[in-house]
Order: sequence, then structure tokens, then C-alpha cells
Amino acid sequence: MPASELQGLSAVVTGGSRGLGLLLARELGRAGCDVTIAARDGKELAAAAGLLAASHGVQVRTLVCDVRDRDAVHELMAQTAARAGGVDVVLANAGVIQVGPVGDGAVGVGEFRNAMETMFFGALHTSLEALPYLRRSPAGGRLALTGSIGGLMAVPHLLPYSCAKSAIGSLAEGLREEMAHRGVSVTAVHPGLMRTGSHLQAMFTGDTGREYAWFASLAGLPVLSMNAERAAARIVGAVERRRPRLVLTPAARLAARAHGVAPVLVTRANSVLARLLPAVDGTAPGGVPVRGADVTMPGSAARSRLVGLCSRLNERAADRFNQRPA
Repeated sequence: MPASELQGLSAVVTGGSRGLGLLLARELGRAGCDVTIAARDGKELAAAAGLLAASHGVQVRTLVCDVRDRDAVHELMAQTAARAGGVDVVLANAGVIQVGPVGDGAVGVGEFRNAMETMFFGALHTSLEALPYLRRSPAGGRLALTGSIGGLMAVPHLLPYSCAKSAIGSLAEGLREEMAHRGVSVTAVHPGLMRTGSHLQAMFTGDTGREYAWFASLAGLPVLSMNAERAAARIVGAVERRRPRLVLTPAARLAARAHGVAPVLVTRANSVLARLLPAVDGTAPGGVPVRGADVTMPGSAARSRLVGLCSRLNERAADRFNQRPA
């Protein structure tokens, strides 16, 4: 195998303590990068570093950083550059998932603000603080921003997520256009459903049990969702090759193309889907968010077993990718 162009470069992954971020750090480490992972939770970071070293033989450094705080991101880049002699590769991956219907007190302004602060402004802070270092990189800096198929087309009951990811997509495209002549490549990454175990960390509102049931089931189905390890390898490969855009999973590519060709038709189809999703009927606790790992499944034992069967692969991924809450 030829040596990776990333060999010996200094890399930073935000949201690197679990799920996709953890796997991106693993792939960068395997490519020979000096990797720093950042996240809000110091205990999660320590667990992630231990998992990467024990299971994959990848050594990473960790720094606690809340990407919503630009000063904290400034320190992340400055400390990494001081230790590693620069910053060459940055993957802005920090994110949150909120699942529930808009209105009736289920999903409100707070959820939209949290999504924008964490994902869009987190990506913006990371980009702005990284760019001075990336422009000075002898190898030519590489920046990747994690969007989503949910940012290319709105997804019912995931509107805060879709809005933030849509803004990230625009940011990535605009930065690529403006940074091309400065020697910095920017890759917009738009994954579809991936089996990362994120259903346990997502926040559910409205009829939390039924919201969890559909989300966990779809996120774990092999036909609709993608193996997260394969996804991470493809993302790092795209960053290495300086691709402008990567849309992952056949279903996501098909959806993105359909929306581009016939947006009205796709929007009408999603309206039908929205009517099939759980509604707030006054018996659910409205706007009280519940983490997926803490959701109580309603209904029959057979229904619970069905959800468990559909999400089995995702449950396994949660154990492997540091998603299981302590």
C-alpha cells in the first residue's frame, strides 16, 4: 500500500470522544497523523483515548473543549500547534441530535439554538480558529466539516438538526471557494444514516418512547444505514484527496439527487412521512428532553423486541464506539 499523504501531519478532531468522531480519529491515526481529539467531557475523552489505544493501537492526545466557546477553540488550536509544530488537518465533527415534532411545546427555540450553537457555530469557530494554522501548513491545510443528508433536505422531527447542518453545508462550500487560492482544501461531508450508536445519546421530546422507536429502528437497519467504520475510512480518504464534497450511503445520495431534481415532490412525500410520525397528544411530557439511553419504551413486549431487533447492530456499535453512557 502506498504511504498516506497524511503521514506525519498534525490533526484535530472535534467531537472526537465517541461515535463518528472517535472513528475519524482512529483512521487519521492509522494514516500516520499526530491526532488530538477534543470534546466537552473529560471522562469521555479519557475513555476514548484508552479505547483507541487498547483496541486499535492508535495513540491520541486529548483536550477538553466546548466548541460553542470560541476562546476555548482558540486555545485548542494554539495548544495543538505549540505541541505538534502546527495544525495541518482539522475535522469539525461536534454535534447533537434532537428528535421530536415542532410545536405543542415539544421542540422549541431552545432546541434550535442549541443545535445552531453546537453544530453551526461550533463548526464556524473551529474553521475560523484553524484557518490561520492551515494556511501556514507546509503540506497545505485540509479542513472538513460534517454536515448531513438532513442538511441537504429537511427531515421531519429533526428540524433543529437539519437547520444547523444546512448552514454547515453552506459554510463548507463558501470556505472552499474562498480558501482555494490560499492552499487550503475544504471538504463538505454529508452522511446519511450510520450505525454509530448515536441513538443512545440523542435527545428525544414529545412522545419520547415512540420517537425513540422509529429513530433507533431506522438508524440501525443495514439497508438504510452504513457501517460507521467504513464511513470514517471514506471520509478520511476524501479529506486526503481534497474532495470538495462527499455524500455517504446510497439512500442519502438518491434522496439528495431526488430533492435536487424534484424538490416539491420530495417535500410532499416528507409531508406524508411526517403524518406517520408520533404526535404530541397531551399524554406525553411535551418539551422535557430525554436522552435515548434513558427512554422508557411504551407498548407491548413484542413491539420492544421488534425495535431491539432493528437496532441490534446499532446497539453493538454503541458499545464499540464509546456511546454507552457511564
